[in-house]
Amino acid sequence: MAMSAGPAEDGSPMSDINTTPLVDVMLVLLIIFLITVPVVIQTVPVKLPNVVFEPTTTKPENVALTVRASPTGVCEVYWGQTPVTAQELIDRAVVKLRKEIDRQGGPNAPGLELPEVHIRGDVNTPYRCIGGAVYTMQRAGFTRVGFISEPPAGFTSARL
Repeated sequence: MAMSAGPAEDGSPMSDINTTPLVDVMLVLLIIFLITVPVVIQTVPVKLPNVVFEPTTTKPENVALTVRASPTGVCEVYWGQTPVTAQELIDRAVVKLRKEIDRQGGPNAPGLELPEVHIRGDVNTPYRCIGGAVYTMQRAGFTRVGFISEPPAGFTSARL
C-alpha cells in the first residue's frame, strides 16, 4: 500500500483511489461481526447422530408395523398386512409379548431376548400417527422400537 505525496510527474491529476480507509473499515466490520454472531446465535449444544444405513436382521418374533395416513387424514396401522385399530394393536402386542416371554422360559429366564418392533412409516404420514404407534407398542411392553427406512439411490452402507 504505497502512497503518493503529490501530483503525477507529467502534471496530470492523480487518478488512483486510496483503498486504505476502505480496508480499515472492512476489517473493523469483520471483527465486529466475528464477535457478535456467536452471541446472537443461541443454540442448545447436542451431539447429532451420524446417519448410516445399516441393514436390519429380521427375526420371526419381531413385529412389523406399517403406518400411513389415509387421504382423509385418518391414521392407518397395519400389523404385517392386516389393518388394526388402536385397541386391536395394543391387544395383539400384549399377547405377542406374553407368548414370546413364555416361550423363552418366563420373565426371569436368563438371556431373555424380547422381540423388536419395526415401523415403516410413509413420508407423508403425520407425526401423530407414527408417534401413536410407538407409544402404543411401548405401553404394551416392547422396549425396542425402530424405524425402517430406504437409503437414497446410490448410497453404500458403511459401519462407523
